[in-house]
Amino acid sequence: MNEASVEYMARAIALGDAVLGTTSPNPSVGAVIVKDGRIVGEGATLPPGGAHAERVALAMAGEAARGAALWCTLEPCPHTGRTGPCTEAIIAAGIREVHYALDDPDALVNGGGRAALEGAGIAVYAGEGAEGARRLHEGFLHQRRTGRPLVIAKFAASLDGKIAATGGDSRWVSGPETRAWAHRMRPTLDAIIVGVETVLIDNPLLTARPEGMTGAVHQPLRVVVDSRGRTPLEAKVLSPGASTLVATTAQAGGEWRRGVTARGAEVVELPQREGRVNLAALVDELGRRGALQVLVEGGGVLLGGFFDLGLVDKVTAVIAPLIIGGESAAVGGRGATRMADALRLRGVEVTRLGDDILVTGYTRGEGE
Repeated sequence: MNEASVEYMARAIALGDAVLGTTSPNPSVGAVIVKDGRIVGEGATLPPGGAHAERVALAMAGEAARGAALWCTLEPCPHTGRTGPCTEAIIAAGIREVHYALDDPDALVNGGGRAALEGAGIAVYAGEGAEGARRLHEGFLHQRRTGRPLVIAKFAASLDGKIAATGGDSRWVSGPETRAWAHRMRPTLDAIIVGVETVLIDNPLLTARPEGMTGAVHQPLRVVVDSRGRTPLEAKVLSPGASTLVATTAQAGGEWRRGVTARGAEVVELPQREGRVNLAALVDELGRRGALQVLVEGGGVLLGGFFDLGLVDKVTAVIAPLIIGGESAAVGGRGATRMADALRLRGVEVTRLGDDILVTGYTRGEGE
């Protein structure tokens, strides 16, 4: 891939990244159209029901698209969904060559886009910028492969692995740079999941409030795991500003359910596992709703449950330079009985966030 092609694909990835979280269940594709060394059209996929990235870029390019080249982060679709096939629009516009980063694993695409383009005499180059596009589309790729959203576990812990002081105070383990990073991350998500203990102790709002961002900000679905119906009706997580789903079981009373619903939240009853919400059923439910990536933010008991069931795909752990002591572990659950059984992350990356350290990694390899 030459230097210019690298630049155009990087631009397409950046366009897709800017709308991450707003397009689900569709992938957040970015597209760039170039003619005579100049970008004449670009765009990203619009929210569900809106145009795909290729059509947005073609509309901007207009007649300049004839004889031009197109770069996009994912194989163009050849089927009709809420919008018409992108391949048909590309062919009709007179695009002469298409560069895309990743094959689309969706059963309705899966090589069909490339075949349609090549059948119309368009030169196709696949695999350019694949690494960056794979990170951009990791939720979509995972969901299409497994039927479930990518589950990201997030926690901030002291150097000795604690998430709260012995008196229960948990604000703040991490520093201001980490909190700013967390709010930049939230708009890229489809849902943020917390346990009822987090609601009772911290009373979080769970909305995305990124610094410096103007205009409307995408708000992920707020999900509270509350097996017995203990979420207070005055809890901030039930306030306006974002949608809320409370996952409960048959143990929750009818009066509490009606109260939560009256606050504007949705209550969904799920099967039980060991007397609590079956977390696998919750992940399946979010997948059915079109979620591509969801964040489990706490507390330790809930995180432990997700890890015990092998539901976590990615970890974002913040380590703060604090020593707290006590027993408030970042991840609860059964835990590993032997060091050989401990979960070791793959593809680990380490980043500084002020005085904190962010460790990101995956619980399994691609395709597992």
